[in-house]
This record gives sequence, structure tokens and C-alpha cells, in this order.
Amino acid sequence: MTTSADLAGRTTTAAIRRLPSVVQATDLDDASPLLSRRHWIVLAWGAFTAASAIALAASGRFMFPNVLNEPPQHFKAGFPAEYGIGVDERWKDKFGVWIVRTAEDIAHDQSGFYALIAVCTHLGCTPNYLAAENKFKCPCHGSGFRLTGINFEGPAPRPLERAAIGLADDGQILVDKSQHFQYELGQWTAAESFLRA
Repeated sequence: MTTSADLAGRTTTAAIRRLPSVVQATDLDDASPLLSRRHWIVLAWGAFTAASAIALAASGRFMFPNVLNEPPQHFKAGFPAEYGIGVDERWKDKFGVWIVRTAEDIAHDQSGFYALIAVCTHLGCTPNYLAAENKFKCPCHGSGFRLTGINFEGPAPRPLERAAIGLADDGQILVDKSQHFQYELGQWTAAESFLRA
């Protein structure tokens, strides 16, 4: 006679025998979700690499200096007879220099020429020459400079710098912006900072 325990044992055994035919180990490997773990890791690393490359390319432009179209450091400024007493502004826009002809220079006690670099010594702005007030005035923070280049108002810590000036072989005024002369260092007394006329 068959007992309920025997039936339960047979059912369980029969169910176990049928289970492998329904679910096999190979079926578990093939039946994958939308993204497997391996695909998710590959996708994450790819996104990280792409984001890093974009960030590196964007910041890479700051690793190289800006290329500026700078004017030449040496230029001829015409003949001395072309200049009257006072400030000549024709070279400011092109070369960043004012050429000043003076009846008497504070450093040389005689008449002649000097070239002032048109860069404020406070933060590097470009001052303007105000003929009505007979001074150079920086529009950024209000620094004021006398015709000699000496600072007298505003936050500029020192006078304007002079560029080297001399005569070329053909008799024209030659300005060399690569040589700067600073008043506070006593360099305005150098022969190259003033052209006697």
C-alpha cells in the first residue's frame, strides 16, 4: 500500500528530475538582464575616459601662452625737426610710446627727446594724454603722470618707464622698446634714455 509519505517522496523526486530540463546552467548565462555587470563597467570606463579627454582638451589651451600680434620693438620715428615742444601721440596706438620733446629734461638739464612707454605702472592699463591738463591720465584707476612721466596722483606706485632713444644712421629718431629705464632706479640719467637736440 502506498502511503502519503511515499507519494510526497515521489512527487518531490519527480519535480527535481524535471527541474534540470527546465532551467539549465547554460540558460542562466544566456538569459542576461538589459546590461550585464561587464557591459556596465565597460560603459562606465568609456564615459570616464571620454569626459577626461574633453576636460584635458579644454584645459590644454591654458597650458600655452597667448600669441599676440606685438609691434616691433625697434622703430624709426621720423626726423627731429618734425617734432615741436610737447607730447607727440602718433606712435601711441601703433607702438605704445609717446615721444616727448622738452626744452629742459629733469635728468639731463638740457633740451631733447625721450620716449615714454604708454603703460601705467599700477596695473598695466594704457594712460591717455590730456593736452588741456598737460598730463597723462590712466582711465582705469585715475593715476596721473606729469609730462616727465613722474606720478603725482592716484595709485600708481612709480613713474612711467622710458624706452631707449637715439639717432639712426640716416638721422631719424630710433626708439628701442626692448630697453626700459626706471626713474626710481636712477636709470633716467643713462645716455640711451634721452636724445639731446
